[in-house]
Amino acid sequence: MSAGPGEMIRRIEELESQAAFQDELHETLNTIVAKQDREILELKRQLGMLNDRLKEISEAAPGHASGPAEEIPPHY
Repeated sequence: MSAGPGEMIRRIEELESQAAFQDELHETLNTIVAKQDREILELKRQLGMLNDRLKEISEAAPGHASGPAEEIPPHY
């Protein structure tokens, strides 16, 4: 592979350009993943709070049974 100095310079510049693009893409993706991680943690927290609230409402409901085994079938 005998390429002249001009060709080698062009190839090196192309590789540098690709490396810079990949660095920028890596940073962008890292930022997106970090943001999504924060959002997932917040959604998990909210889901836990909602689950707790639904349990409270269910337990406070009139005629609350603690499980399906204690429920009276509708035909009785």
